Amino acid sequence: MAEAVARLRAAGCVFAEDEADVLAEAAPDEPALAELVRRRALGEPLEQVVGYADFCGVRVRLRPGVFVPRLRSALLVRLGAEAARTAVRRAGHGRRGDRPRPVVVDLCCGSGALGLAVRRQVPPIELHAADVDPVAVACARDNLDTPVYQGDLYAALPVTLRGRIDVLLANVPYVPTRHIPFLPAEAREYEPHSALDGGEDGLDVLHAVAASAPIWLAPGGIVLSEVTGAQAEMATVALRAAGLDAELVYDADLEARAVRGTRRCATMR
Repeated sequence: MAEAVARLRAAGCVFAEDEADVLAEAAPDEPALAELVRRRALGEPLEQVVGYADFCGVRVRLRPGVFVPRLRSALLVRLGAEAARTAVRRAGHGRRGDRPRPVVVDLCCGSGALGLAVRRQVPPIELHAADVDPVAVACARDNLDTPVYQGDLYAALPVTLRGRIDVLLANVPYVPTRHIPFLPAEAREYEPHSALDGGEDGLDVLHAVAASAPIWLAPGGIVLSEVTGAQAEMATVALRAAGLDAELVYDADLEARAVRGTRRCATMR
């Protein structure tokens, strides 16, 4: 173990002792531990090396090359779970009778971590997930026993979901293209470019999600997406331009920001 700690510390791992403990737990023997330490020392994310990430109360299986869930995304889980609970109450679950379950979709799902975490907190939901990356889709299927589709945004989803989605978790790529070279090597070299690059201002994919969200959301349904402080105003404008009510939610403890767009319910005349 001391050798593992020394090698990790030499590679620049700030929490070398803690990481060595995690690697030792994942390794069945000394040769396997040496290989895991080698991979981590070369810069591969710890979560990809050991094959899992602990996130919002769930253990998420990971494959090499799949986006690693970030702690700040716990804000999306909290907001998504709150909305899902509201939808469950609105649907009347907990009383007798067969009622439709509220629909939650994890779009740009990566490993499926967000959907998995929301379902743990609010079990009576109908969960779907989708991603454009086939490796991510395979990883999400490791984690979810619900449908996981491959395709570009809404094109991946079955048309039967149109107008039925109560919670749309859309943790889209939002790093401006020019900022990609300045990301930590763990992200830049080991995570898929498609999960990071959001175009010139980082909002290309969010614009696409917002534009069609009113078609896919149920009345009163919400879309949630993570943004930076610099993007917050432009992101809320994009949601409002699509006809959604929009607001920014900030969590100081997580240093995380999310935009929430809500499809208005039809009013009686």
